[in-house]
Amino acid sequence: MKIRIKGNSIRIRLTQTEVKNFADIGYIEEATEFIDNKLYYALAASPDVSELSAQMVGNKITLLVPENIAQNWITTDLVGFENKFDIGGGKKLFLLVEKDFVCLDNTFEDQNDMFPNPNAVC
Repeated sequence: MKIRIKGNSIRIRLTQTEVKNFADIGYIEEATEFIDNKLYYALAASPDVSELSAQMVGNKITLLVPENIAQNWITTDLVGFENKFDIGGGKKLFLLVEKDFVCLDNTFEDQNDMFPNPNAVC
């Protein structure tokens, strides 16, 4: 699982295996290690939310996905889903969850488990 954070924007991308694991248990988590701590980020299906939302507790960011959206995403060709989540004070946090596609340009990243890129087919 990859996370990209820029300002008030969080994007998460999942490989084929990660989407399958998320489908099986409704939860997936990853961590980035620092010298004396870790930053955790997770995706969780939740019956308690009506829109894609986020929370940060301690050193863990969790994107919460309504179960119906999660189910549609994992069982169809839907690439991703997004939401501008209200965080108060007139501010919003842009959230985006996507299936991770094989890059079309040169990269050193292992792409064996990524989804086929639809733009690679004429």
